[in-house]
Amino acid sequence: MKKLFFTVIFFSMAALTVTAQHETRLMRFPTIHGNHVVFSYAGDLYTVQKSGGIARQLTNDKGNELFPRFSPDGKYIAFTGQYDGNTEVFVIPAEGGVPRRVTYTATLQRDDVSDRMGPNNIVMTWKDNNTIIYRSRKKSFNDFIGSLFEVSINGGLSKQVEVPEGGFCSFSADGKKMAYNQVFREFRTWKYYHGGMADDVWIYDFETKNTVNITNNKAQDIIPMWHGNSIYFLSDRDRTMNLFAYNTKTQQVTKLTNYSDYDIKFPSLGDNAIVYENGGFLYYFDLTTQQPVKIEIQILNDFQASRPQWKQADKTIRAASLSYDGSRIAFSSRGDIFNVPAKKGITKNLTDSNGEHDRAVEWSPDGNWIAFISDKSGEDEIYIMKPDGIEKPIQLTKNADTYKFKINWSPDSKKIAWHDQLKRLLFVDISSKKTTLVASSESNEISNYDWSPDSRWLSYVFTIPNEVSRIYAYNLETKTSTPITDSWFNSSSPSFSPCGKYLFFSSMRSFNPIYSWTEWNHVYADMVKVYLVTLDKNTTSPFEPKDDTPEVKKDEQPAKDKKEEKAVENDQKNVNIDFDGIYDRVVEITPESGYYWNIKGVEGGIYYIQSKMGSNSSKLIFFKFEDQKETEIGSNMNFTISGNGKKMLINSMGKYTVTDLPKAAVKIDEAVDLSGMKIWVDPKAEWQQIYDESWRQMKYFFYDPGMHGVNWDKMHEKYNLLLPHVNSRYDLSYVIGEMIGELNVGHAYVNDGDLIKPERIATGLLGAELSHHKSDFYQIDKILKGQNWNKNIRSPLMEPGLGIKEGDFIIAVNGQTTKEMNDIYASLVGKSGTTVEISVNSLPSESGARKVLIQPIANESELYYYNWVHDNIDKVNKATNGEVGYIHIPDMGPGGLNQFVRYYYPQLRKKALIIDDRGNGGGNVSPMIIERLRRELSMMAAGRNSVSYSKPDGMMAGPLVCLINRYSASDGDLFPYQFRKHNLGPLIGTRTWGGVVGIRGSLPFIDGGSLMKPEFAHYSADGKEWIIEGTGVEPDIEIWNDPALEFSGVDQQLNKAIEVILELLKDYPDPQYPIAPPFPDKSK
Repeated sequence: MKKLFFTVIFFSMAALTVTAQHETRLMRFPTIHGNHVVFSYAGDLYTVQKSGGIARQLTNDKGNELFPRFSPDGKYIAFTGQYDGNTEVFVIPAEGGVPRRVTYTATLQRDDVSDRMGPNNIVMTWKDNNTIIYRSRKKSFNDFIGSLFEVSINGGLSKQVEVPEGGFCSFSADGKKMAYNQVFREFRTWKYYHGGMADDVWIYDFETKNTVNITNNKAQDIIPMWHGNSIYFLSDRDRTMNLFAYNTKTQQVTKLTNYSDYDIKFPSLGDNAIVYENGGFLYYFDLTTQQPVKIEIQILNDFQASRPQWKQADKTIRAASLSYDGSRIAFSSRGDIFNVPAKKGITKNLTDSNGEHDRAVEWSPDGNWIAFISDKSGEDEIYIMKPDGIEKPIQLTKNADTYKFKINWSPDSKKIAWHDQLKRLLFVDISSKKTTLVASSESNEISNYDWSPDSRWLSYVFTIPNEVSRIYAYNLETKTSTPITDSWFNSSSPSFSPCGKYLFFSSMRSFNPIYSWTEWNHVYADMVKVYLVTLDKNTTSPFEPKDDTPEVKKDEQPAKDKKEEKAVENDQKNVNIDFDGIYDRVVEITPESGYYWNIKGVEGGIYYIQSKMGSNSSKLIFFKFEDQKETEIGSNMNFTISGNGKKMLINSMGKYTVTDLPKAAVKIDEAVDLSGMKIWVDPKAEWQQIYDESWRQMKYFFYDPGMHGVNWDKMHEKYNLLLPHVNSRYDLSYVIGEMIGELNVGHAYVNDGDLIKPERIATGLLGAELSHHKSDFYQIDKILKGQNWNKNIRSPLMEPGLGIKEGDFIIAVNGQTTKEMNDIYASLVGKSGTTVEISVNSLPSESGARKVLIQPIANESELYYYNWVHDNIDKVNKATNGEVGYIHIPDMGPGGLNQFVRYYYPQLRKKALIIDDRGNGGGNVSPMIIERLRRELSMMAAGRNSVSYSKPDGMMAGPLVCLINRYSASDGDLFPYQFRKHNLGPLIGTRTWGGVVGIRGSLPFIDGGSLMKPEFAHYSADGKEWIIEGTGVEPDIEIWNDPALEFSGVDQQLNKAIEVILELLKDYPDPQYPIAPPFPDKSK
């Protein structure tokens, strides 16, 4: 008996050990009802008992299934899925089954679970057993903003919940009130946020239309869950997201959990418990005992996305280099180094390094070595290896302290130059492995450099803040740098000629202004040409005038031996640079100005790439010295030249070919065969590398070297614990996002790489609001106005000649009666941009219906935006008797600048302007707009029989006000800050987003993903403080739009702006521009 008892204990302990070893983490978006829990893992839905155990899979689709929510009676699960390509709302029975689609909406470009705006059409909750509430951005011009909609469990048209914007929500037991968040930012990788978008929990009363803020805290109070007399919610008011409860009777707030390591994520209310994620595990909070309980779960699945996979690696080629004779090509792609035949032969994976990022490959000029940068040591180091890959790579550098870029071999194959994120230019000696610092910058990375043919000089571009970029030459013998170009013109792309007599470069020396069509102003573009400078003062220009002289027969000379020939050749290649007077020895090469790069000299001429302003393509050109003529080799090509100077590798839109140095146009008929670039990808190893590199990129690029006081090593350790449990590329992005979110900064986010995505199938939309009439036909309630001549805001039902009116009925779509359609948009799936026949009638009847042809659109948000702007213009015109103008700026990119220009100049004769910055998504053009708004009158001008005009022109003489809100973001934050700084007028509205630490280009990961690293921040003009970040810009006049009034069309912020601007106008002269005095009398 004792033996049996021992055996039972042994097997029980073994089972517990197995359970502990296989316990699953990174389960997300859970929901609970009774004893059943459903959650999303690696993009699929699973179900498990509340007591834990082995989870059973409910869905299995290429797309993601997210945010499951049990119906109140527990019979159904609504969730957000991608079964049909679009991200939509689906329903399945609680025990599982075939998913049924219930929504048909706009196809958005940004609706992945890893996007910082989050997915579209997220299931929030159920209103009752028949009604699902979801959040959608289908009508919003700003990806931050979404609205709540309700849809029947059986599908059909959705109806917007009567608040203008919303996020997570929950209803009172009687359904008469709703606790909700107005903002949704749960996918922003920005923790501890206190900016203008830090939301509270609000209660909206559907009967009284009143809205009450019940938390009113500077931190984030999110995801309300209403149960009885308590509204549960998450808050990071104590830094880590924990569960709190608000008592609707006493109005007291109680903290219920005390996690300090990881945030509680995405809780969901059940009938008697709240389930949530913490540190990748699931817990439920028992509403009776008020205690959290961990749910120990196992998922026993094959996890195909994380198994080793045989993949084509040529989709992420980042660098290519030719062998000495051009017979083979070295590629760096997917983190490996490949040796590929130009014509025929075997493709070799030289490094085969899953879990390492080998990149920036470069073949040595003599063909003996292949060099590359690798993080195999944990940091970026430079390695060389033999082209056959038999011997292990040799590490040349050590003790790396930052990120390395670009390898550049010296022509004698004895040295390698590179630059790094510390803005240094260095080179290493191959034999001694000694590293030499060439230069260090306080401005930009020193990314342009080239060796002289004798390997004794290194030319490079150096920039000093607020000065032009100059080309310097570093002498390896004297270890000194001397400028080659002067301090008047920006110069770049230095390249020595093969003979060593010239240095080619590009420079901004062409001044041909373009004058604006909107105002008397200019811009300079296409300022660059290619030049050369003669290095020896006795060297003449290759373009000097020629005078043909007859050749005379010479007496035969005794042949020189090979050693003597070699000595003469070396002597000819020794580069001598006379710096005295070198600025005056510059010679222009290219006939046209534009933008030039990749300048390479060869015998008899040079190659370069040219592009011009307004062109979407570039040209590869050969310039022949003899006749000084250009020959176009091809468009959209890049190139590199072999070590022997006889072959060229051309990359044209991802197709590679090797050819003799071309002197005429090249057509790629036979591309290099890349099909052999296949590798076994170990996702687990690759994901670990990407995680580590994300951490390193932030470490070396983040604007604050102190990392905002965060222990960055500890953060790596904290979230690295989750890496073994990642079984989806989306989950990797989630973990990286949680790590970088610890820096408490805007503009820190991760973009996905190699993802499994379903094909998007766009639903055709009509640019109209429809209702399901009692006749079962669909009635057109509203037609969104547009501009038919502008394809971006084309309204399908407003095309000329259609004669469709509001109130008409759609009787049929492509011959199928709409009377039998549960959702008319189901008949328009895949019809975006195609011709569709609809039958319309002024009556709900097939009799008398007429057929018209239309082309549906994929997204109506631009139409909604257009109508909103013009409604605001009409309101302002009506309220001010046409005296005040209105301009909304949706972003600070080209689109926002276009919008400003489109509406600014036509309204300059108005007496005042309202500038609306609300919902501005950011960019970088705010200084351009501020400059125009700051203009002051210096004089007037007038002519005979003409109206006087101001100088400068393009200015507003009257008062200005600026509207802001919590969605004024990034450069949309900086705009109102500058508006106030320059006393342009009052700011009206609510505090802005508060994210102004800027970003620039990203560094691709192995699988094509990337990380955006905040690299520069803004501080005040007096140097006393860092500005805006994490707080936002406060308004001068705070006005909150009441949700019920805003939903009904009343914009209190705009109304206040009208009131203020009219008051300001009272203090301005009328007319604002002075009238011309009498003409002078010069007769006396």
